Amino acid sequence: MALRLVPALAASGLEDGESWVAVSPEGEESDAPGRREVGGELEAAFVAAIPDLLALCRTLGADPSAVLAHTPSAAANVSDLGLMMAWSRLAEAWASEGRKTVLVCADPWLYRHLSALPGVVAAPPPPLTGRLSRLRGFAARLRYGLRAAGRCLRLPALPRQGGSWLLSYGNPQSGPDGTDAYFGSLMRERTDLCRVLHVDCPPDEARRLNGDGRSFSLHGWGSAIFAVTRLPFARWRPRAEMMNGPWGWLVRRAAAHEAATAQGAAIAWQIHCQRRWLEAVRPLAVAWPWENHGWERDLARAARRLGVASAGYQHSSVGRFELNHHVDANPDGLGSLPDLVLCTGSLTREGLTRWGLPEGRSRVAGALRFTPSPGPRWDGEAPVFVALPGDVSMAARMVGAVARVARRLGRRILIRPHPIYDVPVSEDEWVTRATTGLAGQPAVSAVVYAATTVGLESVLFGLPTIRFIAAGCIAHDILPNTVNVPAADEAGLAAAIEAAAPPPAIAREQVFAPVDHDVWRQALP
Repeated sequence: MALRLVPALAASGLEDGESWVAVSPEGEESDAPGRREVGGELEAAFVAAIPDLLALCRTLGADPSAVLAHTPSAAANVSDLGLMMAWSRLAEAWASEGRKTVLVCADPWLYRHLSALPGVVAAPPPPLTGRLSRLRGFAARLRYGLRAAGRCLRLPALPRQGGSWLLSYGNPQSGPDGTDAYFGSLMRERTDLCRVLHVDCPPDEARRLNGDGRSFSLHGWGSAIFAVTRLPFARWRPRAEMMNGPWGWLVRRAAAHEAATAQGAAIAWQIHCQRRWLEAVRPLAVAWPWENHGWERDLARAARRLGVASAGYQHSSVGRFELNHHVDANPDGLGSLPDLVLCTGSLTREGLTRWGLPEGRSRVAGALRFTPSPGPRWDGEAPVFVALPGDVSMAARMVGAVARVARRLGRRILIRPHPIYDVPVSEDEWVTRATTGLAGQPAVSAVVYAATTVGLESVLFGLPTIRFIAAGCIAHDILPNTVNVPAADEAGLAAAIEAAAPPPAIAREQVFAPVDHDVWRQALP
């Protein structure tokens, strides 16, 4: 008996020679003796599971309702299906080896999947909670529908037609003069451009951003009747055979988690509003921050049907775990991609080509949202700068890990939370909350990051950079495939900081090229 599966460690205890691993590292058992750190193993299992993940997402994406979910897009930063498949691979491996392992898993769906694997000896599973979560999800979608109906009545549609448009998110860094957090100063330089705002932008923010009369909310094109009557029922419904196949319990889990929130309603409302906007305005061209999520795939298909040119701006990074950019994740391949993908630099363009995007469908357009800066200098005696991700659970684990390492090493640590998703930071003589980002620091000895473009920024500054591997989850690697830095979990972080050295030099222009205005003019005539 090499692998025992239990819902709680306290209920079973450990037998002689056993070590234990928890699927979720939180809880009172986290400091119990005999625990094994498996962050590196889990990440390796995730990498090995990528072909299966892409194939499964491609099949799931063929369902008509799949656009209402994040899971079929294979986006590792908003869906943990790949993480669950990685745990499955590890459990299979541990069940066949000589080392005795106890796997603690309180997740009822994953537990049932793992218990069916060969060689796994499982205790009775934890109870399923599907009915309560479905009711909670329906209530959330009903509230969203009522709120959306009110917003579309308060924000009238624009009578203007034609022209080239940007579709952008509401972001505090965008401004009423046309400045955009994703498209930089493009609207200020091109007074012929208009901006339509994603439905996640609240009405008051949409009004603020319309200071020059060229920014409008997509809510204005929505139907209040559609919002009230259709959105409460808008959710992903996988086919029965997908919920009963070899990955059935994991598909059920993903569907249950997505249905427990208003997410399906929000995506359905975005799709509804953008379709009606395209029909009413008939723009010449539209560009948006491209990440290949469900609503974007629908936008690309709808624009093509109407003869509207579409351009997806690869505005951030395309790291090796950001599989939502992979053509193989799409059920219709190139059919749901924009006509043209505008890349920030040659490295990301080459990466997208390796992932199936034809070279004729992409151009290097330059970096609109990243301005060059000298950055901090490298000083071995300076503090270690820690950049937290937007995932608050992962960020909290990271704060605890680096704080413990700081005290052991006697090194000062500056922790910079995500600008939108803040987490508490307990400050002491070793740990301090950073008041500015990496570019504003005078000097650092190393940079530790997880799932944030600050890691890429650090590499471009030539600073020692360490990618943190959090316990029990996958921090999607934002670095391009050709850029490698040391990675460490909590157990190896101290040694990685002590051995930190500058990475091989990378030309900034390969990642964030100068803006090519001719390319932008061709994409947005």
